[in-house]
Amino acid sequence: MKAGAKSPANEWTVGMPSEINNRDPIRIDLSGDWLLASADNSHALTIALPGDVHSALQRAGIIADPYHGRNEADVQWVAYKDWVLERTVAIDAGDLEGHWYLDFDSIDTVASIFVNDRLVLQVDNCFRRHRPDVSQALVAGENRIRLVLHSSIAEGTRRQAEQPFYVPYHDGNSPIANGNMLRKPQCHFGWDWNIAIAPLGVYGSSALCRLETARIEHVTTRQVWLDDGSVDLQVTVELYARDPGILPIHFELDGLRERLDCSVAAGETRITHVFNVADPKRWWPAGSGEQALSILTVETPEESITRQIGFRTLELVTDKDETGSRFALRVNGREIFCRGANWIPADALMSRVTPEGVEDLLRSAVEANMNMIRVWGGGFYEPDWFYDLCDRLGLLVWQDFMFACNLYPSTPDFLENVAAEVEYQVKRLQSHPSIALWCGDNELVGALTWFEESRKDRDRYLVSYDRLNRTVERAMKAASPEALWWPSSPSVGYLNFGDAWHADGAGDMHYWSVWHENKSFDNYRTVRPRFCSEFGFQSYTSMPVIRQFAEARDLNIASPVMEAHQKNAGGNERIAGTMFRYFRFPKDFPSFVYLSQIQQGLAIRTAVDYWRSLKPHCMGTLYWQLNDTWPVASWSSLDYGGHWKAMHYMARRFFQPVAVAAIPSVDGREIAFSVVNDTPEPVTIELEAFLVALDGSRRPLLAAMGSCSPDRAATLVSIAATDIPRDALLFWSFEASNGMRGQGHYVHGTYKALDLAPSGLSLEVASRPDGSFDVTATATGLALHVMLEADVEGRYSDNAFDLTAGQSKTIRFTPRTRLAEGALPRFAACDLESCQGKG
Repeated sequence: MKAGAKSPANEWTVGMPSEINNRDPIRIDLSGDWLLASADNSHALTIALPGDVHSALQRAGIIADPYHGRNEADVQWVAYKDWVLERTVAIDAGDLEGHWYLDFDSIDTVASIFVNDRLVLQVDNCFRRHRPDVSQALVAGENRIRLVLHSSIAEGTRRQAEQPFYVPYHDGNSPIANGNMLRKPQCHFGWDWNIAIAPLGVYGSSALCRLETARIEHVTTRQVWLDDGSVDLQVTVELYARDPGILPIHFELDGLRERLDCSVAAGETRITHVFNVADPKRWWPAGSGEQALSILTVETPEESITRQIGFRTLELVTDKDETGSRFALRVNGREIFCRGANWIPADALMSRVTPEGVEDLLRSAVEANMNMIRVWGGGFYEPDWFYDLCDRLGLLVWQDFMFACNLYPSTPDFLENVAAEVEYQVKRLQSHPSIALWCGDNELVGALTWFEESRKDRDRYLVSYDRLNRTVERAMKAASPEALWWPSSPSVGYLNFGDAWHADGAGDMHYWSVWHENKSFDNYRTVRPRFCSEFGFQSYTSMPVIRQFAEARDLNIASPVMEAHQKNAGGNERIAGTMFRYFRFPKDFPSFVYLSQIQQGLAIRTAVDYWRSLKPHCMGTLYWQLNDTWPVASWSSLDYGGHWKAMHYMARRFFQPVAVAAIPSVDGREIAFSVVNDTPEPVTIELEAFLVALDGSRRPLLAAMGSCSPDRAATLVSIAATDIPRDALLFWSFEASNGMRGQGHYVHGTYKALDLAPSGLSLEVASRPDGSFDVTATATGLALHVMLEADVEGRYSDNAFDLTAGQSKTIRFTPRTRLAEGALPRFAACDLESCQGKG
């Protein structure tokens, strides 16, 4: 059938070819090609599962790339239709005996499932695994499986109308209405960084299975640490059977294999086996020790489940102190300062997500000295392999439950659905050593003040919220009693529904005054968070990415295409307004993009430098956000596709475990050199400070040496602000006794006040045998915030760096794809002076 042709209903009896992937007598893999058609028969094509409808339509040429130009508006019709997926499978008469069930990891979101035209299940939660019994619907020979994916837009509207009272949603984040009615990623309905196309599809694995003696529903673990330093690993297997029977189960931990012959009852059976590990190697977050992992396998004759286990203890420290109460994570008895960023889905369309691409993003986080990410509550609970990666990379995970920035129903059916979701997700993920904390939601307490309805009737909406929050908490505690719970983000603490956005004394903080209220970067130093789990500043995505979705005629910040790729109301004006505050206006569009990234990095560095200097009062900074879902102006430090923005290179420096920062006093009269030490050993710091004139010449200002205790911050030395002449900058370099080193500069005032002279930047390129290139940048004057850019995608060993007069710096550039022999990338360099308009 030709893609795009109309498909009469009777043509569906043909179905897909009945070839079966990985066929065995008890499991038929349903991944691969299915027929796909709109319910009104206006379109017919194929879809590859796992996958989403939009991607299938694009591959068939029915819609253009939603990410290009202004195509978003042209593809919105897709989500208003119902879509039908079909295929056939053959089952031999001899295999038909017994109990059969379908097994879908994730169906997005509202769907009716039919086997041979018999309705076997209706689903409305893409965060749950679905395993309907289909025994009575199957026949010997060909069987037709049909999924009807209903429009989430229509379903959200219908459910809102059935609520006992109106449940508001944030229309600035969700231009597609009523997404809060559904258990579906909230960012699918748009966000202030996401495309609004409400995708739908089938994700993860899908299969038709025959139930033999019993199937594994969950494998969970519990670590009991004993006084002699050993640990009992309690492994619990939850089984489901239709009839009583005997099932052999093999438990294996790091090669130690033991068999139990277990009696199973009809329904659910739980079996617990204990491994005693005499001398466990502990798992540590990145930068604090090794990521020691053990492999646990639970195997029956029909299936095998593998889990990565990391032996570690974890506590959330909320002890009272002189300013309120603390908020710190203690891993293996040691408090860890959490350095990191917020994670959003890797792509707006699930068909485009690959493990390789996600691993690149997560590795970039670790390479920037991060040890934590926050999986934000408006996206997905990520697949198992995502958390496996976090385990191996040493990334602690702050895991939100999937509620964000809206109010939600609290009807019994909704809460029952949520409880089942929480039980499934917590049991699925709780064994991962990377999972540090489960958080009830993102900003729902604050959302109570955002809507006229909840402001007028706060009691009703607060009670409704508490019912939802308590449902999540109870289900989480039942699924994993030892898991760490935090009620909401931001939150002052348990059963506290007050303002946490600016609370310095307790809990976690989201601090958005600099971006949303257009306050100065210095404003970050007016708050003293215990743990800041969100704060951010926008920039434009990099020029190579912009050229993927925009034509030459669109390269203007006010063009319709660029505005279509800016989802935050007033975002472009705020970026430009900040430039007027701190910089001379850029000379052209590429310079505008460059400068937006530099000021983004400076904003976040200002916050992180100060808040780290407050350690141990502050014990975590997670900026918003690490990655992008599509090419868009946003708060991310990694472009869509993984390219490092200027801020990510800066983050590698300001998140270094041992770092030195220049912190001005509140009155601006002194500049303190603050040392932070996130390592478990004391360090000695040798510091040299210089005054650098606007022609790039430098002269010594001071040299200092001092020590910093383990896991602490301290002031090494202070200078008077008057020591810095008006026509000079403060530069410094340091080296720590553990080998860490770094450098930086400080401007006492604004960059626009500096009459910078041309830097005389030049580049020399040399190819290397391994396919990488050495790029040597040299300056004859002062070159601030030098950014290198190539005409091919790749990674730089450093970027966004400074050069003074006569200095050279060699950067290693590694192309993403190796170039042909003898080919050289074309490199360009930009610095602060060269990007300025000259009139």
